[in-house]
Amino acid sequence: MKSIIVGTDFSNGSYVALDIAVDIANKMKTGIKLLWVKKEKKLLSGDQLEATEHLAIDKLKQLCEKHAPNMQYGALEWDIKSGSVANCISEEAKAEDSPMIVIGTNGASGFEKYWMGSTAVRIVQEAPCPTLTIREGFNFHKKLEHIVVPIRVNANSRQKVGPAAQMAKIFGSQVHILGLLETAEDALTLRTYLKQVENYFAKENIPFTSCGRRYENYSKTVLDYAASINADLVVINTEQERLIARLFLGTNAQQIVHKSQIPVLCIHPEDIGDIAR
Repeated sequence: MKSIIVGTDFSNGSYVALDIAVDIANKMKTGIKLLWVKKEKKLLSGDQLEATEHLAIDKLKQLCEKHAPNMQYGALEWDIKSGSVANCISEEAKAEDSPMIVIGTNGASGFEKYWMGSTAVRIVQEAPCPTLTIREGFNFHKKLEHIVVPIRVNANSRQKVGPAAQMAKIFGSQVHILGLLETAEDALTLRTYLKQVENYFAKENIPFTSCGRRYENYSKTVLDYAASINADLVVINTEQERLIARLFLGTNAQQIVHKSQIPVLCIHPEDIGDIAR
């Protein structure tokens, strides 16, 4: 069975990520692989490294014992890998044929500090599937009610619509389509794009709103709009094809992942994965 990959560093952010992943796994009827990545530290002795791994094992077992009873279809398993965090998570997602990676960002704890912004960006870059990033401190006790889907005039912009629809169905959310206009010359094309997206959500019986904004700073406009409606999720493209994204994540996508105070679902344009099927 395909499993959602959840990266953990035992911080509050990664705990929230696991909570959300359980909900998603139950709706997608899949399992979860909880992954901690061990990084060798030159300043630690062999005994200290061994003690750190034993502590990680204890924490992983405790998390599985806590959340396993809430899994409705698949199993909740854990594993430890060694090496680069981004590479290990990406390779595990490939091995599991995972429909999604879920990680907490900026989750600094006394145990580790893995999920800083640059690491989150690298995970998104290398991920073979959609990646959901969740900032530490985000309150996910309430339902995921409002999803922002930015649409602008480019070839890949609408490819995020399918995954956004799936997330809306999982959580019973309302979608807010945000049409973004950079130049007046694109107004007619953007209106056509928006109508196509509106028709898609209407056909899928997903409640939605639709509005337009002029923008100079794409990421700021998206995040300001998300804040204004108290959104719970932003769905974006990485802006680059996957092979290029592994070397360079689009500037707008990188800024949103870094700055967003709410979860961000990142989609590689050519690879929307099982989440949209």
